[in-house]
Amino acid sequence: MNLNLQYLLDTNIISELVRNPQGIIKDRIAVIGEDAICTSIIVSSELYFGVEKKGSIRLRNQLETILSALVILPLEEPADRQYAVLRSNLEKAGTPVGPNDMLIAAQAISLGLTLVTANIREFSLVQGLAVENWLE
Repeated sequence: MNLNLQYLLDTNIISELVRNPQGIIKDRIAVIGEDAICTSIIVSSELYFGVEKKGSIRLRNQLETILSALVILPLEEPADRQYAVLRSNLEKAGTPVGPNDMLIAAQAISLGLTLVTANIREFSLVQGLAVENWLE
């Protein structure tokens, strides 16, 4: 794995990049450096699902171009154990998080990455997860 990775981009951040390739996300990546960012196979799956639902060849091509430039992390140990702890704690607290978001959060925590998302409200419920919103 790339030892320079610092940020895991969530679905809504890459969606913004697909919609606006010359926008604020591109500018932020240029400052931080492409070698510091990645995404998850879960995020990639969500994005492909969105493109499939829309049926847009143009959007699919834009998404594939963007994803081809990113490291896409597989879901591996110890994210599975981190997921179990997070889900258990959030359910006990009565503040469950969606299943895909829980996996993304577990992966980011297990790898020591900051999750870049516009969904701060939900992800702020996850103890130990560093989050940033690059759309603000």
